[in-house]
Amino acid sequence: MKHLNFKSQYDKYPEIIIKGFEHEAFQGYESIVKELSEKLKGKKVLTIDCYPGIRYEEIKFNLIDKLDPSLVIFSDELALTGEEITKIIQRHLTDDRVFGVMARHFNLKEFFVEEKLNHARTQIDRCDGLVIVYGVGASLVNAGDILVYCDLARWEIQLRYRSKELGNWRCDNLKEDILKKYKRGYFFEWRIADKHKKNLYDRIDYLLDTNEKNNPKMITGKAFLQGLKETAHRPFRLVPYFDPGVWGGQWMKEVCDLPRDVENYAWSFDGAPEENSIYLRYGKVRVEVPSINVVFREPIALLGHKVHARYGTEYPIRFDFLDTMDGGNLSLQVHPLTEYIQETFGMTYTQDESYYILDTKEDASVYLGVKTGINKDDVLHDLRRAQKGEILFPAEKYINKFPVKKHDHISIPAGTIHCSGKNTMVLEISSTPYIFTFKLWDWGRLGLDGLPRPVHLEHGEKVIDWSRNTEWVKTNLINPIEVISQDEHVLEEKTGLHIREPLETRRHWFTDKVYHHTNGTVNQLNLVEGECVLVESPTCAFEPLEIHYAETFIIPASVGEYTIRPYKNSVGKRCATIKAFIR
Repeated sequence: MKHLNFKSQYDKYPEIIIKGFEHEAFQGYESIVKELSEKLKGKKVLTIDCYPGIRYEEIKFNLIDKLDPSLVIFSDELALTGEEITKIIQRHLTDDRVFGVMARHFNLKEFFVEEKLNHARTQIDRCDGLVIVYGVGASLVNAGDILVYCDLARWEIQLRYRSKELGNWRCDNLKEDILKKYKRGYFFEWRIADKHKKNLYDRIDYLLDTNEKNNPKMITGKAFLQGLKETAHRPFRLVPYFDPGVWGGQWMKEVCDLPRDVENYAWSFDGAPEENSIYLRYGKVRVEVPSINVVFREPIALLGHKVHARYGTEYPIRFDFLDTMDGGNLSLQVHPLTEYIQETFGMTYTQDESYYILDTKEDASVYLGVKTGINKDDVLHDLRRAQKGEILFPAEKYINKFPVKKHDHISIPAGTIHCSGKNTMVLEISSTPYIFTFKLWDWGRLGLDGLPRPVHLEHGEKVIDWSRNTEWVKTNLINPIEVISQDEHVLEEKTGLHIREPLETRRHWFTDKVYHHTNGTVNQLNLVEGECVLVESPTCAFEPLEIHYAETFIIPASVGEYTIRPYKNSVGKRCATIKAFIR
């Protein structure tokens, strides 16, 4: 089936061009060793601090050994063992396969042994030659005369988990269940590592991109910080990634121009800064860094004062794709109420979301809310029986199933039972903490790993809002569209979301230039109709950004006014964007 009437231009490798630092970017170990050798003349200590997940053997052989140090100290060996750490954080890990409790209050230094740190410092003081300290928390041992920080993308960490190349920090668990490894990373390791990294930004002399095996890129700390600053003052795109799933479809293969030999693609993350990366281009060198760095370093410029005051250095909007075209239903699910996620998992806000329908087949549908008149005890009884494998849950007996068409917009406040049906292409627009999905029924399927997909009925039954019945859903959640303004060239509509949700969404249909303003808060958009548009500054404050169909892009709060107009083959044709922002 053809989903496009034009050739895909979807850019899977969007770059942010940073000018003026072409000579402060280096690629390949030979170039990097040469640069560090020059800068280390007359210096004693090189500290290479690392995010958990770095390939230590690679940097040890290709970088550290080539610098011919007199003393090498591996900071990980100065930390507690994995077993000791587990005992401390067990309350946060829990016995659940998926969910833990956010470990925000810990600091990385708490997991190092003070006697070992002091011994290492004594060794450094007594050494006459070059000393290199490397590993997670290396700067806790010695700040270094030169500080290099090794970073890598969250998605790359997950891929290393899956391939069994990587276990958790200080743990011998390469072969452990991927969900448990991810859980430990999400709830604990990444929290303490991010907190540690935030404190190093102004001290970093060089940032080392370690995402590609044996192909490192390095930039100066000044170039790195300038890249983050410029990103927070212009429209930009994140680096998308795509993943198959048991319910995955075929739409993204064509529209996003993905490899055709993969069975399906279920997910795409194209607008989740905690998960995605950005590409910073310095002359001939392209550096990949986690986009959360922009949030951490430039929160007010990116988010705006109102959002920063409410969310801190968390990015509260997420866009992603859910592709069931020629695939299957998503799992029947519900997201936790605010008080439940706060009290149970230590998150400050919950996952309120919506389904913007990008495309459908004739039988497309969504499951949404409970049918009027059902008995909740009957529903829960049958869900429990289904979980035990005694029956197939009769979803359509209890749950509303509504037909959907292209450009429908469905609000899904937390507590609402829902899922996308097969043959539906969804742009999911939501608050960010996406991991907190309570599956109630998964149609009896196994995961791609051959294991039963986790069902969390014990959580889900505590947060289902049974008042969201057929009439309530029809009135409040399906296409609550309101015309804001209209002229011969532009129609602006408010398409949601529900009053319980923090996001508001606006859709613009246009054949000519549309004027937007961030109004002091970050805007996130997707081109949902049209082949190509151009995002421009009326005052030439930033370089124009070309956007193609289905691409998500971010407008930092600092941008203020911006325009979007049909471009290239879309000139004279009707285009549409959907925009989300915090109310």
